[in-house]
Amino acid sequence: MSVGLTAPALFAEAFATPAWADGKPLSYLHGFGAKAVPVVALTWGVIWISIVVVVIISALVVVGISRRRAPDPIEPVSAIPITRSGSAIGWLYWGVGVSTLALFGTLIWTVVVLADVNNPGVKPAVTIEIAGHQWWWSARYLSDDPSRVLTTANEIHIPVGQPIRVKLIGADVIHSFWVPALAGKTDTIPGQTNTTWIEADRPGRYMGQCTEYCGEQHAHMAFIVVAEPKSDFEKWQRAQLLPAKAPDTPEAMRGERSFEFHCGACHTVRGTDAGGTVAPDLTHLMSRETLAAGAVPNTVGNLAGWVANPQAVKPGTLMPTLYLAGSELSDIGAYLKTLN
Repeated sequence: MSVGLTAPALFAEAFATPAWADGKPLSYLHGFGAKAVPVVALTWGVIWISIVVVVIISALVVVGISRRRAPDPIEPVSAIPITRSGSAIGWLYWGVGVSTLALFGTLIWTVVVLADVNNPGVKPAVTIEIAGHQWWWSARYLSDDPSRVLTTANEIHIPVGQPIRVKLIGADVIHSFWVPALAGKTDTIPGQTNTTWIEADRPGRYMGQCTEYCGEQHAHMAFIVVAEPKSDFEKWQRAQLLPAKAPDTPEAMRGERSFEFHCGACHTVRGTDAGGTVAPDLTHLMSRETLAAGAVPNTVGNLAGWVANPQAVKPGTLMPTLYLAGSELSDIGAYLKTLN
């Protein structure tokens, strides 16, 4: 357990197990990093306060139901005078007082947490411009040096232990960027730039998801945040900055030409004539873990199926079916496998 953390941080860290930092399903009850830990502590605190309140109210209801009622009068009466019991008023005072203290304490705790996580304590190490599309994510790593600007899709790499500034834009409709183990939700809105930040305090793969309904394939608009040591991140960054390697087999060479003709208007592969910007940059496609924003694992078989009939993999996707001949499909598949 970390030394020097505040009581709320220690409370949240008790529930943050390493297993949840490695590709597990979305969970907002486990946090990793300076932004997530205070929020997780607040979440657990509100949950326990709510449980205590529900238990107390339930117990009082049970007691009230089980108490003996006064016997019916022998003689019917036309009216019964209303009397005020001092003990009943006392219970009312206690109930209002305790509820007010609980709500006021929760409000103060919430305001403190929001102020604490609004900005990172140090200057962000990396700035990433992330755009939400129907139905995938583009990630553009910004730099003052144009030669160090790179673009990838659906898989975001960050260095461990350093805050990352995230600029969010909407490419078509409103989406919502959410990595529950690292940060809360922030919308991507067309025509507007929203800024947030994330930080991971340990290596791992953190699942992210769009959480604003954005159309037919909203549920299949996932992404992965890969947190790794600084040296590994820099190695990944250098590899991503390189253009695609030239194909070295006749089949892959034919595939490159077919890809540029059929796919180059939408996709970019740096170092080739394919320069489209409306679909993911595929320069280093085979370095990614998934296809179609997490719809399927990135395997040779799934890649072939995705190119041949994207609607069968992700119905409604904006990627068209190209109706390629078998030889063209084989050549393009051989070429795409070289993009690592």
